[in-house]
Amino acid sequence: MDDTYDLTGHDIGTDIDALRTALAAHGITLPSLGVDPLTLAGWTTRPPLVALGNCNVATARRMAEVLRSAAGG
Repeated sequence: MDDTYDLTGHDIGTDIDALRTALAAHGITLPSLGVDPLTLAGWTTRPPLVALGNCNVATARRMAEVLRSAAGG
């Protein structure tokens, strides 16, 4: 997936919360789910990564979408 889309000023916390909620609907908990601090440091122009083990925000959004759909929502 392409992680070069513009998220300037976007708080990915809402994306992480959406993923956490979608996972919980399926009885899944990822204790370390959060923002990867190294990619949040600002030395790159790409948006920060979501730490699961790492994936980009677009992948996390897709996971949340699929899980919501599977849960009937």
